[in-house]
Amino acid sequence: MKFYKLILISLFFEAGFFCSAQSGVNSIDSVFTGGNYRKFRVYIPNMYDGTGPVPLVLNFHGYTSNAAQQQIYSNFMAIADTANFIIAHPEGSTILGSQFWNTGLLSSPDDVLFTNDLISFLMAKYNIDFSRIYSCGMSNGGIMSYYLACNLPSRIAAIASVTGSMFNGWYTACDPGRPIPVMEIHGTADGVVPYNGSNDFSPIDSVVKKWVVNNNCNPAITSSVTDVNLSDNSYVLNYRYTGGLMGSSVELYKVIGGGHAWPGSIPLFPNTNLDFNATVEIWRFFRQYKLTQFIADAGIEKTELRNELIVFPNPSADRIFVNGINVDCNYKIYGVDGKELLTQTGENEINISGLTDGIYFLHVLRNERKAVFKIIKN
Repeated sequence: MKFYKLILISLFFEAGFFCSAQSGVNSIDSVFTGGNYRKFRVYIPNMYDGTGPVPLVLNFHGYTSNAAQQQIYSNFMAIADTANFIIAHPEGSTILGSQFWNTGLLSSPDDVLFTNDLISFLMAKYNIDFSRIYSCGMSNGGIMSYYLACNLPSRIAAIASVTGSMFNGWYTACDPGRPIPVMEIHGTADGVVPYNGSNDFSPIDSVVKKWVVNNNCNPAITSSVTDVNLSDNSYVLNYRYTGGLMGSSVELYKVIGGGHAWPGSIPLFPNTNLDFNATVEIWRFFRQYKLTQFIADAGIEKTELRNELIVFPNPSADRIFVNGINVDCNYKIYGVDGKELLTQTGENEINISGLTDGIYFLHVLRNERKAVFKIIKN
């Protein structure tokens, strides 16, 4: 999908609409993964203060787009400011001059590994609720979200796809081994990812059925979205498949006459539906679910372990101590670039005198549970 119009008006967004629509903080960062640094944008809502764990929404851009454009186009910021969740907009790799997500068609890059490392990096830097991590995206970003549901089900609680689908090459083989809540938003006049499928893409009705069967949901409850905008050349049917295993569900917004666009966004592309806001509905869908309702042992990174341990002194010039109940742990210290710098087993006194001054992340593993602490060497 081409974002030429979006590029042309990006200065308008950044100077006007974009700034007035959000009150949090944007930053650009990178994480070391697969032997390289990969960039991402992160939005921290103004009400975040780090005292309690907050959800994380991963928002993947489409093919030929980028993280900044996806952030503006989907515009989760105003919702994040009131619901208090962090949004990460990962940056894809470049092929033939355009950015993309490798969803199983190439041997590299490993974008599942990138996502996994990005989640770990963000959890170490911010107070993120490990059980409320979600993935969504536009087009190739929606395909990426499905790919994560298939290949990273241990970390993603629920997914949503706008104008995306599943590739025929792995549609049948995908078996996450657990219920995964899925929302699909798709126009029947989409000329890029056809609603009825193609040689590359599975038909949307088949994709929805796959997840309904996977989750063992009830038959659909169908309703019409009020056609409030008569000039957008489209109307919307909503299909909700509820009552799935462990409280899961599947939902489809079928945009009759809708094009390859994000409903409710600025109508940059033909047949952008304006009867509902996809961003609002995605968050409404996500906020119902926690990973812990689907995976009994998802607590490998539960914050409870942090509550059992005390790391002190912090900051420290030479050594730190990890005290707690029956402490018998393995310790690893990583730099902010993700490189492992120190490992130790058993002893709860860790010598950090050999590290240069700066910020590090201490990973504590005990009985298959892990906690991450930010430490400062000075």
